[in-house]
Amino acid sequence: MTDVTELTPDRLELGEGSRWIGDRLVLVDIPAGRLLAAPAPGGTAGGTPGGTAGGTPGGTAGGTPGGAAGGQAALTELARLPEPLAAVAPVAGRPGAFLAAAGTGFALIEGDTVRPVARPEPVTARDWRMNDAVADRAGRLWAGSMACDQSPGCGALYRLDPDGSVRTVLTGLTIANGPAFSPDGRTMYLSDTPLGHVDSFDVDPDTGELSGRRSFVRLDPAHGAPDGLTTDADGYLWVALFGGGAVHRYRPDGLLDRRIPVPARQPTSVCLIGTTLVVTSGRGGLDDPGPADGAVLVTAAGARGGPALPVRMAGG
Repeated sequence: MTDVTELTPDRLELGEGSRWIGDRLVLVDIPAGRLLAAPAPGGTAGGTPGGTAGGTPGGTAGGTPGGAAGGQAALTELARLPEPLAAVAPVAGRPGAFLAAAGTGFALIEGDTVRPVARPEPVTARDWRMNDAVADRAGRLWAGSMACDQSPGCGALYRLDPDGSVRTVLTGLTIANGPAFSPDGRTMYLSDTPLGHVDSFDVDPDTGELSGRRSFVRLDPAHGAPDGLTTDADGYLWVALFGGGAVHRYRPDGLLDRRIPVPARQPTSVCLIGTTLVVTSGRGGLDDPGPADGAVLVTAAGARGGPALPVRMAGG
């Protein structure tokens, strides 16, 4: 039985976008527009952190800490935006700066300053917002989108290049999550959460062009819906199963390698800090949230990950 523990006493409405950046875990609470951080659990050695899974939370559903439970330190708020904050990536050469997928565009967060950077073309007339985002090895930021009412086919995948231009890469998605890249950067994985799909693509490392779209995993709804993704040093894909209370690890050929149950019903993102697996979750939409719903959870992974790749910005 895998020992899953709580990293902090906080409970988040929709914790997402967990990333290892420097000596910290960085994540967001999407509807609150909050950028949050905690010391990297277990350090880069990936030791098993302390805490008690399923313990009494020391914070509120909104993520406001109410004191540390069991010696846990609460999350630190780095920034608060007046719009949904979906994910961030570090900016190369600018310590402490983050490029964010927020609201309906991209913004640079530096300390107390938030500056719009670019705005992609909408693919729907409905209210919509940006969703999960990650940088690749060339410093491009890839970000999904979704309709706020989750209407089918109203989401897209965008790519923000270092020169500041935005390209619409894929359309017809519903809720685009991930993406994640293989260690060599030549394969991209993308989940469309409500459909239960994870697809893979070939990536041209020089241009960022995608080709060879193919089915990687098709999940039974009874097992949950694929949400956030990450890869480990061996090229295996880790998938948070929203509504399924678990994380799956898949081999590069798409076969299930491992299932890790977690005490939160709605896992949203996965991050490997050294050999520690970090799992964010949300309690929004639950009529009867349990003690670990909305928590940030950690466990020994038995695999190793690396820090989040930085985005590159012209003039940065």
